[in-house]
Amino acid sequence: MRTKLKLRKFSWFSTLLVLTTLAIPKQSSAQDQDQEDPPSRVARLGYMEGSVSFQPAGEEDWVGAVDNRPMTTGDKLWADKDSRAEVQLGSAVIRLAPETGFSFLNLDDSTVQIQLTSGSISITVRNLENNDDFEVDTPNLAFTVSQPGHYRFDASEDGSNTVVTIREGEGQATGNGQTYTLHAGQAGTFSGTDSLTADVEQIGNADQFDSWSESRDHRHDYSRSSHYLAPDVVGFDDLDDNGDWRDDSNYGHVWFPNHVDEGWAPYHEGHWDWISPWGWTWVDDSSWGYAPFHYGRWVSVSGRWGWVAGPVAVHAVYAPALVVFIGGGPGGFGGNVGWFPLGPREVYVPSYHVSEAYVNRVNVSNTTVNVTQVTNVYNTTIVHNTTNITNVTYANRGVQGAVMVVPQHAFTSAQPVAKARVQVSPQQIAAAPVSGRVAVAPTRESVLGAKAATAGHVTAPPAAVASRQVVAKKTPPPPPVPFAKQQQALAAHPGQPLARHEVQSLRPANTAASHPMVKQAPPGKPATPTTGHPANSGRPGQPASASPANQPRTPPADANERPAEPNRPAPAQPNNRPQPTQPNNRPEATPNRPAPTQPNNRPPTPQPNKPEATPNRPPSTQPSRPEETPNRPPAAQPNKPEAAPNRPPAAQPSRPEETPNRPPATQPNKPEAAPNRPPAAQPSRPEETPNRPPATQPNKPEAAPNRPPAAQPNNRPEPAHSTPAPARNDRPPAAQPAPRQTPPPSERPQQHTPPPAAAKPAPAPPKQQPKPQTPEEKKKQEEQKRPQ
Repeated sequence: MRTKLKLRKFSWFSTLLVLTTLAIPKQSSAQDQDQEDPPSRVARLGYMEGSVSFQPAGEEDWVGAVDNRPMTTGDKLWADKDSRAEVQLGSAVIRLAPETGFSFLNLDDSTVQIQLTSGSISITVRNLENNDDFEVDTPNLAFTVSQPGHYRFDASEDGSNTVVTIREGEGQATGNGQTYTLHAGQAGTFSGTDSLTADVEQIGNADQFDSWSESRDHRHDYSRSSHYLAPDVVGFDDLDDNGDWRDDSNYGHVWFPNHVDEGWAPYHEGHWDWISPWGWTWVDDSSWGYAPFHYGRWVSVSGRWGWVAGPVAVHAVYAPALVVFIGGGPGGFGGNVGWFPLGPREVYVPSYHVSEAYVNRVNVSNTTVNVTQVTNVYNTTIVHNTTNITNVTYANRGVQGAVMVVPQHAFTSAQPVAKARVQVSPQQIAAAPVSGRVAVAPTRESVLGAKAATAGHVTAPPAAVASRQVVAKKTPPPPPVPFAKQQQALAAHPGQPLARHEVQSLRPANTAASHPMVKQAPPGKPATPTTGHPANSGRPGQPASASPANQPRTPPADANERPAEPNRPAPAQPNNRPQPTQPNNRPEATPNRPAPTQPNNRPPTPQPNKPEATPNRPPSTQPSRPEETPNRPPAAQPNKPEAAPNRPPAAQPSRPEETPNRPPATQPNKPEAAPNRPPAAQPSRPEETPNRPPATQPNKPEAAPNRPPAAQPNNRPEPAHSTPAPARNDRPPAAQPAPRQTPPPSERPQQHTPPPAAAKPAPAPPKQQPKPQTPEEKKKQEEQKRPQ
């Protein structure tokens, strides 16, 4: 639906898009895939907190990580203590918790293969095509994601176990010839390296890391910019807070940044890195500076720069920098390098080895352009190996302030270009040759990036973690060739990355030795794991900082929290349930309700008598008890009143039995009063006590056992007020959801302990009550008790 809505907004723009798309061969066609084509996607280091270190593919040095750095096969990250990071893909996002070692063993159009040597990562997989492979490899297992969803992986510090938690999705864990399938709502703990054992339980509660990941997902899922872009464009959610979308009659939807200085122009604040196999790659300084510099085109509208995204319905293809170079190499600006952004409908010419199909895709996915025009440019510049472009007029070349020029040294050493800018005249710009490639060879600083100077001065993963092998189900490609081995060949063709076959020739002859970080998993056979603790199964999806119990490193603290929550469901109150099963206790509890509920049960005039009975209670010392007991429910035990209303449905039916015993005008009133005082009233009335022994006295002993946990049995064997106890019994069901009642169950009994103080009620009150209750009551009670 969203795609349809987007297409409607394009009007004429959508018609042209359809015609253009029909003319493009399908990306999946084997004949269009050239072995030299780079992947159409990369990952983006999109967010960091604390100390995060980065190791470029094939290098040994760790440097400070930089926002917006594109990541690909072989790149590694280390999130130090109290640090975390987010790596974004078009179809997924990976988040690193503190003290986590992460890298890409493989990243291309159909494969995401992650290496987790230690720590925790949270992965949200948004899209998974039929032919896609998404694999997470840890020191003792390889996990294959088979459905989109939310996954978490915790690898122990020593590499001996891995916890896989699936909130949504499904996948298989493979290791040591065994395969275990996990489903949504399950957490599997996999232990051992020589032999893999598995224990599966229901997932625990979310911890702080989970909550942070969820909030980041929410930001992406509800992004306004998603309505204007293809879903696999990386970093579009950063546009929401940094600009606004407007419709333009010439270009369709245009995004204008609103947090830039006057005179700002695209590709003016950032630096250049050398990232194979694309070569020179732009890394922008702005927090939102990823999508607008690797997709789409820029246009100047009324003196303001705006970004025109590619078609919504076309698969997005990443480009290292959508610019045209001027100067560069001998003769250009006296050794300086310049560039400016491509405009809408202008063809991007890659400087790396590509096929014609790739050139079509990278252009059609990023702007509205005629395929014939793309083919012509491809033939003249790539097929005929023509460096300079002489037959194209670029719109942005003549826009004031669009061209940025810097010295070659600043360009190759990843320096901020804004600080190294060289002023050139419009005449110089017009006379300079235009090219799709800057003929400048990279240096070591070009590879390490803007923080090359931090090499050897940042926190790197412990040696044991850095050198730890992981188990892989799918064979990853050989590790990248170090830049030092490529440097000589790169100097022979300045500015052009090596072709794949050239890189392969630089690899060791023994391919087996080229996988020091990977242990291939043998084919696995389906195995059955052991089941986990039932306590966890009761809360499959409820978050509470306890889920770390799934994490081998933090269970103790969280484990304490879980018990509190299972108490709510009632597992912690099994003793209370047996008591609730005794409806006789509830009747006694109902007398406690009489104050709030009996008036409703006995709306008749006799109820006013009850108030009279209650006043009778107040005069005596006992009234304080009944008052205290009734007062306690409302005041001291506010939860009981809640429980009381919950009980009425269950307990009132039991009352009806007693109520029929006391249906008479006065009996109901007194029984209520009596039950409120049962402890004192019953002993005073042998008559009532015999009447109630079957109904109440047995309950009292039961109430007493109910109180043992409450510790009131000692307070009142008889006055234990089975009523309060049942009140608690009834409460559990109603109060269980509220953790407040479960944590202080012992306190509630202590609240009942005040009743013991009320134990002062001497048999005097009962004596007063028996007088009002005449033979009629006894007869009716006896008759009712007989059938019982």
